[in-house]
Amino acid sequence: MSTDLPSVESLVGALAALGIGLPPGRVTVDGYGDSPELSAYLLTLIRSGQKRAGTGLLWGMEREGRALPAVGDIEIVVDHRHRPVFVTRLTRVQVLPFNEVSAEYAATEGEGDGSLADWRRGHWAYFGRECARLGLEPSEHMPVVCCVFEVLHALPSADGPPGAP
Repeated sequence: MSTDLPSVESLVGALAALGIGLPPGRVTVDGYGDSPELSAYLLTLIRSGQKRAGTGLLWGMEREGRALPAVGDIEIVVDHRHRPVFVTRLTRVQVLPFNEVSAEYAATEGEGDGSLADWRRGHWAYFGRECARLGLEPSEHMPVVCCVFEVLHALPSADGPPGAP
């Protein structure tokens, strides 16, 4: 997702205007995927309840000066147009080498067929693009940040029928 995300303050204000208050905790803004198509797919999985985890590349977070996510963090999740679509709370955060991500976690992330092999295939491609953007080489040992979340609020979609991300 683009690093030019809206500010926390602007999104907190927009959510407040909709009657959505945020619980205590550090608030961050994030999105999923590196293209409109991937973003829409991942947000659909979250909306359906199939996806309850997301993984980031630690190297990218460090390069962008972002703090490491922590249990209890509140995330305002935006779509590819930077509109808020979910408010989530992180319930588990773990930094692992890419090749040590478990089958249980891959299933919780809920992408593809839910298998570890499919998770590795899809995330290798995604992190390969991230590494290229950073001028780095992907590695089986590259550190990834595995975050499990719960959805606190799902906002209506501005695109398509109700319930569509």
